[in-house]
Amino acid sequence: MNFLQAIILGIVQGLTEFLPVSSSAHVQIASELMKVPGLSDKNSATTAFIATIQLGTEAAVLIYFAKDISRLVTAWFKGLFNKSARATDTYKMSWFVIIASIPVGIAGLLLKHFIEETVRTLWVIAFTMILFGLILLLADRLGSKQKAIKELTFGSAIGFGLGQMLSVIPGVSRSGASISFGLLAGFNRAAAARFSFLIGIPAVLASGLIEFKDSYQNLDSTALTGTLIATVTSFLVGYAVIAGLLKYLNKGSFMPFVIWRVIVGISLLVMLSLGLVAA
Repeated sequence: MNFLQAIILGIVQGLTEFLPVSSSAHVQIASELMKVPGLSDKNSATTAFIATIQLGTEAAVLIYFAKDISRLVTAWFKGLFNKSARATDTYKMSWFVIIASIPVGIAGLLLKHFIEETVRTLWVIAFTMILFGLILLLADRLGSKQKAIKELTFGSAIGFGLGQMLSVIPGVSRSGASISFGLLAGFNRAAAARFSFLIGIPAVLASGLIEFKDSYQNLDSTALTGTLIATVTSFLVGYAVIAGLLKYLNKGSFMPFVIWRVIVGISLLVMLSLGLVAA
């Protein structure tokens, strides 16, 4: 992996991690199109690379939401030892984040080997890009978009978590699936995206660290250097994307992301059918 390839993959990761378009799918597609040595032909190395650069974008989330995270963690610990503190909205929200993070963790542990060995192919990604793009479209059109994040309940937190759980399927998009549920449950776009980012922190950090520990040895020295460059790049780009997306969703719709998902999915099907890329 050369310097330019590392920068490009870092930009791709940073741009797509928080958009409902599936960052892992885009990184895998970009790796294949550029024929990055060690990534386009070794699934284990691809897993290690994606897991590592995701830590870069998660660092962006941690910094961007530092005040929210600090407030939630403080409220949670206070509530453990102080009965009156358990009545606060912040304490309840901290539990909602924990609860919503559990389903994807369970699914990831149970299905890890099946996903890596069976469904992590560009054919699967092509179809899920299209299918879940259309689901996002329906959710954005049908949802009332009236609820604020303070209106979360135990049931809706579980729903967000189940939506995020679907992201173990390549091409689904962690944020896209959980945001789709939020929209169908009546939450406004910014609230759905904000809660999606928060519940993604435990899941992505845990999976990223575990995947990195188990697979970093599959990266050769050249790939490891490129991975570090891509990780730093993904952090810088990801931070800018978070701020821009939340601002955009105060007025904008998810239609541009739906169109992009469908275009990428169809283009990928065409390239696979013509043998231009390998599955």
